[in-house]
Amino acid sequence: MTTPTRFTDVKAVLFDLDGTLIDSAPDLGAAADLMRTTRGLPSMDLAAYRPMAGAGARGMLNIAFGMDTDHPEYNSFREEFFTNYEQRLTQDTLVFSGVAQLLDDLVQQGTPWGVVTNKSTRFTTPLTQAMPLFASAGTIISGDTTAHAKPHPLPLLEAARRLDVPPESCVYVGDDERDIVAGLAAGMKTVAATYGYLGKKSDTRQWGAHATINSALELLQLISRP
Repeated sequence: MTTPTRFTDVKAVLFDLDGTLIDSAPDLGAAADLMRTTRGLPSMDLAAYRPMAGAGARGMLNIAFGMDTDHPEYNSFREEFFTNYEQRLTQDTLVFSGVAQLLDDLVQQGTPWGVVTNKSTRFTTPLTQAMPLFASAGTIISGDTTAHAKPHPLPLLEAARRLDVPPESCVYVGDDERDIVAGLAAGMKTVAATYGYLGKKSDTRQWGAHATINSALELLQLISRP
């Protein structure tokens, strides 16, 4: 798709969470790495975990142990990872550069914003309550809020419903191909955030997003003022 110079009729902006608004890779990676060190394995550098941080437990366990979801011990390892992560949700998690100013600008111009993440409520609620950044969010949709998670469009459609905004008047920003697939299926304008985790498929040009941004504040250039 051709990247437009500006979107029109934007009534709300929705964001993915990990890798788009916040850099949670240090805490996610540390939760997985603790599992390695407690088993006598050497610690791995955060750089090894970062690209797959957006995939949560699945991504972290694959990096730490080469473990896929069909591994017989996957469920027990995943719960151990969850327990570790719960104990350090915001210990080293940071807000990406420019995000706070971006959200402040959206609020000041009267554009509601929200979060649609595949992270489960078990983690999303305490994390967002602990970070002042999310006080102005109009809605926060977790991976288990609706019957389906991304790349299904249902979570995005639920967010638009809660904000009382037509899906076609929403912009969805994410750093994973699943975000763009879900946004397109929901009929929203989509933006790929290249500063995020991206995962193993890092060629965002193949995702089909309407636009791409290399920093959070670039989003403001795409949104027409009312």
